[in-house]
Amino acid sequence: MARRRAVAAVLAAATTLSLSACGTTSENSGQANAGAQQDKCGGADGRYTIGMSQANVAEPYRQRMDDDIRAAAAKVPQFSVEFADAQQDNAKQVSDVENFLTRRIDLLIISPNEATPLTSVVAKAYNKGIPVIVLDRKVDGDAYTTWIGADNVEIGRTAGEYVASTLLPNGGKVGEIRGLAGSTPAKERGDGFREGIKGKNIEIVASVDGDWLREKGQSQGDALLKAHPDIQVLYSHNDPMAEGAYLAAKAAGVEKNIRFIGIDGLPIPSGGLKAVEEGRLSATLVYPTAGREAVDTAKKLLVDCTDVPKEQTLTTKLITADNAAAVYAEANS
Repeated sequence: MARRRAVAAVLAAATTLSLSACGTTSENSGQANAGAQQDKCGGADGRYTIGMSQANVAEPYRQRMDDDIRAAAAKVPQFSVEFADAQQDNAKQVSDVENFLTRRIDLLIISPNEATPLTSVVAKAYNKGIPVIVLDRKVDGDAYTTWIGADNVEIGRTAGEYVASTLLPNGGKVGEIRGLAGSTPAKERGDGFREGIKGKNIEIVASVDGDWLREKGQSQGDALLKAHPDIQVLYSHNDPMAEGAYLAAKAAGVEKNIRFIGIDGLPIPSGGLKAVEEGRLSATLVYPTAGREAVDTAKKLLVDCTDVPKEQTLTTKLITADNAAAVYAEANS
C-alpha cells in the first residue's frame, strides 16, 4: 500500500506541475488526476481505510446514512470505515477531512455541510489521488470522483405539484421552512417547489430557515403561524422540521387546519413514513441516504478496479396515507 501511495502522490504532483506550467490548473477541477486515482485500486487482496465525513448526526437522516454505510461496509471484508461528525460546523468538517488525509485514508466519503466552504478541501483530497464520493449535498466544481444523491429539484417540484393538485386545488397560502442556507438541497428543494406551484394561484407568504433541525422547525413554525395565521400548508425541506412545525401548530390548537409536508421518508419509528401513516404529515418524499450505494461504489473503485459515473441519481417516491404503511413494511422486510 505504501508503494502505491507513493506512486500515486508522484503522479498527482507531476500532473499538477505540468498543468501549472501551461496555466490550466484549478483547485476546483478534477481533470488532472484520473491516473493517480486508478492506482488506489489494489484488488481483492488489499485492505482499505475509508473516511466518512458527515455534516452532522443531529438529523436522523444523517445518522441513518452513517448506519447504512456501516452496515454495507461490514459486508466487505477489505473495508474499515472511520466516521467524523462535523456538527454543522464548516471549519470542523474541513479539519475532519484534513485529519483523514494526514492518516492516509484510501477513499473519502463526504456529505458536505455547505457547498462552497468544503470545496477546497475536497479538491485537495481528490488532487492527492484519493477517490472522493460526495453524498447528498454537493460541492462547487468537479474535483471529486462521483456524486450520489436524488434530484432535489424534482423532489421539490413533486411536492409543489402535490400541493397544487391535492391540498390547494383552488389556490391558497403556503409557509416554507427551508434547510440550512448554503447547502445545495435547500436551494434546490425551494426552486423545485416553486416550479411545481407556478401558475396555480398559490402564494408562499413566508420562507424561513430551519437548518434541518426539529427544534428550529418548531420555533420557526410557531413564528410563522403567529405572523401568518391564514397559512393553509406548511412545506418543510425535511421531516424533522415538518414534525416540529406540526408540534407548534398543535400547541396553538390549529394543527387540524393546516397540512404539513416534509422530505426524507425514513423507514424508522420516528421517521416521515410513520408520521404520514399516523396523520401528522399529509405527505413526504423518500430521499435515499445513498449509504449502501456509496459502499458499492467504493468497492468498485478500490476492489474491482472499475470506473464509476460522475453522477449517480437515485429515485424518490411520493408518500401519502395511501402507501405509507406499505412502503414502511417493504423497507423493513
